[in-house]
Amino acid sequence: MKVIFLEDVPKVARVGQTKVVADGYARNYLFPRRLAVLADSQAAAAIDAQLQKKIEQRALEEAEMTELAKRIGGLEITLKAKIGEKDKLYGSITAADIAGALTTAAGREIDKRKIELPESIKQAGPHDVTVRLAHEISAVIKVNVISEVAIEEKPAEKEAKAEVKVEKKEEKLKKPSGETKEAKPPKEKKAKKAKTEKVATAEAESKPSAEEIKEKKPRARAKKAEVVEEKKET
Repeated sequence: MKVIFLEDVPKVARVGQTKVVADGYARNYLFPRRLAVLADSQAAAAIDAQLQKKIEQRALEEAEMTELAKRIGGLEITLKAKIGEKDKLYGSITAADIAGALTTAAGREIDKRKIELPESIKQAGPHDVTVRLAHEISAVIKVNVISEVAIEEKPAEKEAKAEVKVEKKEEKLKKPSGETKEAKPPKEKKAKKAKTEKVATAEAESKPSAEEIKEKKPRARAKKAEVVEEKKET
């Protein structure tokens, strides 16, 4: 069956093209979705002007998509994920995740359906991903999947180091500039000082006090007087 395509059908035909397709494919898929009409029908003649307008618009879109493909071709985007053993992800990176990151990087809305991803990414590291912008226009970007933990720890480590530096600086400012540590006496000096103190204590204990000397003098005089009296009597 010969049909005229009203819309682009990937890997089949482009808008405005006339092509022979299987009867069942035309009746069950193309006609219900208004993707094509029978080539020799009255409808085909009626939509000729409409088709021409669509063809012109498609040409403008293709020029725009070609420019976009040049801009994003080779672009690298980074996505964070929780990573377990052997760099396997907890979960996965989907076409929607990539489209969101690419939209931000390109500054233009990228539909997730344009991301050609046979299956979700479940392994950390770099991945080449094709972006199909139009029927024959595509670009390859690089998606780097890295650990979200590693990215979060680095700022925390820097903040902790900065706090330590500030504390040390404050301690240094509080300490007086002329302050010096007291010199500890050497062990030999300590021992010599202790020995001197011990000798002085012993001498002080053995030497009679002034009161004891005063008491001894009267006793000695009395004893001498007794001896003299005994001699007189004899």
